[in-house]
Amino acid sequence: MKEVLIEVPNVRWEDIGGQHELKLKLKQAIEWPLTNPEVFPRFGIDPPRGVLMYGPPGCSKTMIAKALATESRLNFLTIKGPDIFSMWVGESERAVRELFRKARSVAPSIIFFDEIDAIGAERGSDSGSSVKERVLAQLLTELDGVTSLDNVTIVAATNRPDLIDRALLRPGRIDRIIFVGLPDTNTRREIFSIKLKKMPVGEDCSVEKLVELTENYSGAEIQAVCREAGISALEESLEATEVSWRHFQRALDSG
Repeated sequence: MKEVLIEVPNVRWEDIGGQHELKLKLKQAIEWPLTNPEVFPRFGIDPPRGVLMYGPPGCSKTMIAKALATESRLNFLTIKGPDIFSMWVGESERAVRELFRKARSVAPSIIFFDEIDAIGAERGSDSGSSVKERVLAQLLTELDGVTSLDNVTIVAATNRPDLIDRALLRPGRIDRIIFVGLPDTNTRREIFSIKLKKMPVGEDCSVEKLVELTENYSGAEIQAVCREAGISALEESLEATEVSWRHFQRALDSG
């Protein structure tokens, strides 16, 4: 497994356009148990142990997880599902144990599993991989916790929730499931506004026109449009001082 680094991200909610309902749900699941732990026993309930974000690719799931860590002042450990696996017998399971040990040692912390479907696939769905089943079993053991997971929160992301073993999503494990969809009109408007604040644009550039022309674009695709528009301006002249509408039009046409 690749070395898991402990990050203190510098991404804030204001860096992410829109998604206000999603942000609220994540605050409820992650921030409230840390800042107001007494409110849950009052109602005889436990806070969520983990959160799964699912939806199409390019919708800022990783960036959202980093913003959550920043705003909650949590240490952030991230691992891509496929990176867990090793060619050596027993090393993949050991990597899972080490990841949780490290998270406990720097708590309060978030473990972010990107592409969790790679390690959380439904058992029996891949007849050729007993390693995957052992890794999933180890992950379930860590979540159930002989050693307490106090102040360690699990956040996971996937584009394929249908592949994930149901046992992983049981109450007390990863039990808050949140859809992260393509940005709607207001979210696209906020994303473009954030991007264009950092980009010198001509008076002929219209955020509303960009919003209209990017229906069904992901957040990543919107950022790519802005980047390609900037490159288009520089292709005309390295002395260019602003991005004009024609540059955005080229970026949209090339996409």
